[in-house]
Amino acid sequence: MKFFGSNNEKLKKRQPAVAGRFYPEDREALILEVEAHIERNAAKSPVLGIVAPHAGFKYSGDVAGAVYSRIEIPDTVILIGPNHTGRGEKVAVMTDGVWSMPMGDIAIDQELANAICEETSMAKPDASAHRFEHSLETQLPFLQYFKKEFKIVPICLQRLQVSTCKTLSEGIMRAVNRFGRPVLLVASSDMTHYESHAKAETLDRKAIACIKKRDPAGLYETVRSENITMCGVNPVSVMLHCCESLGAKEAELVKYMTSGEVSGDMDKVVGYAGLIIH
Repeated sequence: MKFFGSNNEKLKKRQPAVAGRFYPEDREALILEVEAHIERNAAKSPVLGIVAPHAGFKYSGDVAGAVYSRIEIPDTVILIGPNHTGRGEKVAVMTDGVWSMPMGDIAIDQELANAICEETSMAKPDASAHRFEHSLETQLPFLQYFKKEFKIVPICLQRLQVSTCKTLSEGIMRAVNRFGRPVLLVASSDMTHYESHAKAETLDRKAIACIKKRDPAGLYETVRSENITMCGVNPVSVMLHCCESLGAKEAELVKYMTSGEVSGDMDKVVGYAGLIIH
C-alpha cells in the first residue's frame, strides 16, 4: 500500500512524516520518550476536548504529556490541526486508510469521517494535506501509549474565518450526533512563535484566558488584534464550538511553558499550552 498524490485518490497507508525528528522512530525508544513526559499519578477523567502542542517532544512533550496523562480516551478521536504545508483542501478530512506509526498502525474511523464530509460541504475527503503535516501525527504516540486500540478522524485546516469555524463545527456535530458514540476532540496548536519568553507568556495568557472562558470568537479576535502567532487558532476555535454543543462546563489550563525553559534560549521561544475541556 502506498500514498497516491491526487486529492481524488485515497491514501491506503500514511507513513510518518516526522519520526526520527520530532520524536524517536524506534518503537522502544519512543515509549521511553513518552514515559519521560507523562505524569504517572495523575487522576484521569472523561473529557470533551483538549488543546495539545505539536512541537518536538523535547520541547513540548511535558505539556502534551501532562494533558494526556489526565484524560480517558474513547474509541474514536477527532484530530483537528493546522495545515503548515499549504497542501490540499481548505478543510481536509482523511476518510480511509491507516496511519503507520512506530507504536503500530492506527485506522481511520471511516464512518465518522465520511459523515463529516456528508454533513458539511466545506469538509472535503483529501489525504494529500496530511502527507507531510506534523500537527496531528505528534499527538498519536501519547494517545497510543495510553490506549491500545482506537480510531481517528484526521482534519487538517488552512486559515478560516471565524464564522467558518462555527459552521464547520456545526457540521462536525451533526456527524457526531449521527455517529452516536463518544468522541474526543483534540485541537493541535502551538502558541506564540519566536518572541522572548516574557513577551510570549504575556501574549499567550491572553489567548489562554479566552480558551478558559470557552469563547472561540473572543479567542479569534484576541489572536488577530494582539498579533499572537498561535498556529492552531482555527482548530481550537472549532473544538471549542463542538464542546459547547456537547455541553461543556469548564476549561482548565493544565500546563504552560515555552521552549526556552528547555533550551535555555529565552530570547526566541515558542509557547506551548495544554488545556482540558470538561
